[in-house]
Amino acid sequence: MFLPKYPDSPTPPPVHTHAPADPVPVRRTLPAVHISPAVVAAVVVGSVVLTALLASVAVSAISVATAAVVLRSLLRERNRR
Repeated sequence: MFLPKYPDSPTPPPVHTHAPADPVPVRRTLPAVHISPAVVAAVVVGSVVLTALLASVAVSAISVATAAVVLRSLLRERNRR
């Protein structure tokens, strides 16, 4: 029922009559990019500033969380008395 049907006479593979030509590799050179020292300095300063901002946000979040825990414990003790 699900058996494949094969052709009665197999066809031979096609015959190539021409030889393939060897392709010549194309050499492409990248344009010379000159990066100014001012651009490098600007990128370094920008990354330092962004890192400092991220660190300050993290420190602020930790201090707010600590203050919230301290206030919660103080209010809990006050309500128990």
